[in-house]
Formats: sequence, C-alpha cells, structure tokens
Amino acid sequence: MTGGGLLVAGTTSDAGKSVVTAGICRWLVRQGVKVAPFKAQNMSLNSFVTREGAEIGRAQAMQAQACRVEPTALMNPVLLKPGGEQSSQVVLLGKPVGELSARGYHGGRQQKLLGTVLDCLAELRGTYDAVICEGAGSPAEINLRRTDIVNMGIARNAGLPVLVVGDIDRGGVFASFFGTVALLSREDQELVAGFLVNKFRGDVSLLEPGLDMLHGLTGRHTYGVLPFQHGLGIDEEDGLRVSLRGTVRESNVAPPVGEDVLRIAVCAIPLMSNFTDVDALAAEPGVVVRFVDRPEELADADLVVIPGTRGTVRALEWLRERGLAEAIRRRVAEARPVLGICGGFQVLGEHIEDEVESRRGHVEGLGVLPVRVRFAREKTLTRPVGEALGEPVEGYEIHHGVADITGGEPFLDGCRVGQTWGTHWHGSLESDGFRRAFLREVAAAAGRRFVPAPDTSFAALREEQLDRLGDLIEQHADTDALWRLIESGAPQGLPFIPPGAPA
Repeated sequence: MTGGGLLVAGTTSDAGKSVVTAGICRWLVRQGVKVAPFKAQNMSLNSFVTREGAEIGRAQAMQAQACRVEPTALMNPVLLKPGGEQSSQVVLLGKPVGELSARGYHGGRQQKLLGTVLDCLAELRGTYDAVICEGAGSPAEINLRRTDIVNMGIARNAGLPVLVVGDIDRGGVFASFFGTVALLSREDQELVAGFLVNKFRGDVSLLEPGLDMLHGLTGRHTYGVLPFQHGLGIDEEDGLRVSLRGTVRESNVAPPVGEDVLRIAVCAIPLMSNFTDVDALAAEPGVVVRFVDRPEELADADLVVIPGTRGTVRALEWLRERGLAEAIRRRVAEARPVLGICGGFQVLGEHIEDEVESRRGHVEGLGVLPVRVRFAREKTLTRPVGEALGEPVEGYEIHHGVADITGGEPFLDGCRVGQTWGTHWHGSLESDGFRRAFLREVAAAAGRRFVPAPDTSFAALREEQLDRLGDLIEQHADTDALWRLIESGAPQGLPFIPPGAPA
C-alpha cells in the first residue's frame, strides 16, 4: 500500500516551504500519523550527516525531527553544494559524485536523476502513512520545467497534490499565487490544489475578500493563513543570504544569569556552511551573536568564530582582503578567544595543500594553530562522539581537508593553543554541558562576569520551536482539508487558468 503525500511548493524562494513542511509533519505526528519528509533536490551549504554516514540538507534533518524519526538519505536524495557562482558539488544519496556547472546539471544530468528520486520517494511512501515533500524555488520557473525533478516534475510523476505557499510579508501574494498557476501547463495545474498564506500580520478579516476573489479567479481554495511569528526560521537552507549587519540569530529573550553578556562575532566568510553551529550559542541567555565582515567589528567581541565554508582558500583570501586576518592574529597574540570550525579550523593552520576544492596547491594559512591540511578527494562524513572540558560531546564531520596536527592540546579531534580552538566537528555546541563549560572558559579569558544558565537545553528549545510550527498548522490551517489532500490527492475538475506554460 502506498502512503499519502503532498508537495509543499512556494511562489518564491524563502516563502516558508521548509518551516511549513516541518509544521505539517509535526501536526501529523501529533495525530498519530507515521510521517516522513522528502525533498528531491536541495541546494544548500547547510548540511547534516545521518547515522549511516550520508550527507543531506539540514532542513530535511530538522523536518525528520519534526516527524520524530531518524533522518536518512532517502529524504534528500540529491544535494547541491555551491562552490561559487558557476558550479556545485553534486551529492547523490548522501555521497559526493562530482562537480557540475549549472548548465551541465540542467543540461541533462538532472533529468537522469529522476528515476533515483522517484525510487526514494516510493520507498518512503511504502514505509510511512504520509510523506510531506518540499519543493524548491518556484514551480513556475518555466526555463527549468523541462528538466525539473523537485517541483511539478516530481508531483506529476508521483501523482502528488500541490499546496502553494506565499509570503504575504513581501507583498504581491495574490499576483504571485495567480501567476504561479497561470504559468503552468494544463497537466501541472490539475495537481495544484490551492494556497497557503504565510507570515500575515493583522486582521485576517481584511484579507478574506482577496481570498474570495482568488478562489473566483482560480477555482482553488486557500487552506490557511499563518500569522507572522518571530524565531521560526530554523535550519535555513542558504547561509549566503545571512545579513551581515546586526544580530541575525534570534537570541533567547531571558536575561543574563551573570552580570555581563558575552558578545560573539561570527566572520561571514564566503560560501559559509553550517552557520547553524552558532544557534546553540544564541540560545543561551546573555549571549549576543552577530555576523560580521569588518575588522573593527571584532574589537568588542569576547569570542570570534570562523565557521565552516565550502571554499577554504577563498575564505582565507577574503579574510586577508578585509583586514580580518590581521585582526584575528592580533586577537590570538593577545590571548583573546577564537574558535575555528571545519573550514574555519583549516584557515587557522600553517598551510593547506588543495588540489581538490580550489585546486590552488600550496596555500599559507593564518599560522596560529600547529596544523597542516591536505585536501583528500574522498569526503569525511562521520558522527563522532567524545569528551572535552570534562563534558560529553557529540557532533558531525563534513570535510575534504585532512588535518595533520603537530602540537597544542587535543580538542575534539582538533587542537587548542591558549585561547585559540580548532575542530572539524559541527554541532558540538548543541551538547549542553560542553557548551556551558566552553562559555565559562571564554568568559574567564575575556574578563566577563558571564554565567551560563544552568538549565538551557538546546534539544528542548528545538522541540519547542517544532511544536510552535505544529501549532501554527493546527490553529490556522484547514487541517481536515489538508488531510483529504494528503490522503486522496488533488480535487477533480480544477479549472485551467490561461495562458498556461509557454509552448
């Protein structure tokens, strides 16, 4: 028996597809439905390693958590990791299979992956009561429809009903809904069941006349109006969109436990990956996290974090071009805390041999940690467990760089020299006891009277966020109609909206 399904599409990127998908998943699992997430093709530098050692998008790992199931490669069979403006690493079923330009990918390779994608979806639908699929970008990207395997391509081949999400906070949502449907072929339109308004502020009664007119124009219902709520953008796909000004991770509203706050500056390096590593820091009361791109913004920071990147050599160049490299060296000389994670760890080393990622050969690092890095063709994908600062720690590793450590104190398979720390482990700061111990060290080195809260549980905070997403769906969507879609598919007889897809 094949389980039910639904494709959550969007009028644009960042319309809210990821969080709506997670919200529907959490609502369903609370109703006793065995549910799984699915995204055929994800483009993201924000990834995760499953227990079987497969790399998938962090958004799908978060959605699996919403479903209360373990994430697997089936949930995100194709992951594209941009390496610049022109090419991406293609990760298939959790393993890298090569680099392709956008033209090369859309010119034929993408369509060849359709069979694999459909097999993964069929396996999930054979195992779960329902599979909630997430689209990518917009389903009305008419230049890409011929080779599409993530929006209407997957919906058509798998017979999935489609719910289109629109971000009303951006404006133009009615035109976006209508235009999305009107630019699809007749066959695609037959699967577009209706709409979901996201991020609405104000009195819903003022919106209802527009929703009635939209129904009259398209013959399609709006399945809900979700109110705007802060702090729901968990595990976003694209670190390239992070603002470089002000606090962009929403800190916990609780007051500091100690007398001082801790200020953390995260260098917004190019091709930044897994920027969610600092979410656990931002969740601590009294910790202020900012992404920065100028050396003067490091001056008042108690801790500087150099995050992961898909372009270690490019990140080094950027740090030097901006004057940040010299500012980091000064911090190290002054014994002020610096943490490098993955690619950020690599740039702190003595030198890098890279014939894989940048193909630049020998490149001098910042020289502040006794580490030499050689890029291997095979990617390390592991879920390490260990201990640091007297506390248990879990993490995950995603990197081509192999570190030869020649000195310093051991630290999470990396090393520490004074107040400079480096590790390939992502996610280590989600381990509550270790995070508190690390912040106490930072506060002591910075001379701050900061005290970590004794009871902050990052896992519990994440669960609360996922429950809030489930509440949004349960309280503001037509859940009976949603379940009918998932169980029975798109309504029959939906009208065609001209002009349809171009010939």
